[in-house]
Amino acid sequence: MPTERTFKSNHNVVYSCKYHVVFCTKYRRAVLSDEIGARMKHIVHEVAEELRSDVIEIEVMPDHVHLLCEVDPQLGIHIFVKRVKGRSSRLLRQEFKSLRSRLPTLWTNSYFVATVGGAPLATIRQYIEDQKGV
Repeated sequence: MPTERTFKSNHNVVYSCKYHVVFCTKYRRAVLSDEIGARMKHIVHEVAEELRSDVIEIEVMPDHVHLLCEVDPQLGIHIFVKRVKGRSSRLLRQEFKSLRSRLPTLWTNSYFVATVGGAPLATIRQYIEDQKGV
């Protein structure tokens, strides 16, 4: 079943860059309660709006966060994740005292990221190979 592919653009780039991002709490502590999770989602949406990025889906689990987002390639996924983790750590620790007493920082330094969507690798390879004959 074909799906419609949408593209975004800035002043000089047309793109479709969607990412699946996962990051965990320090020591995988299960500290992201429903209330903290709701606030986390709000913070992520604020950061995305400021950076002209889109949050397609977000799920906050007790010890990690799954995020499906679209980010301008000129901004870069690293900057987006760094801003989300930095702001959420600062604000959540200010607003929820339990996070300050249980953890030295809210998030680990690392995260998982994978691109999603688009054509299969074999299709793109074939397309590039076929360009020789054009």
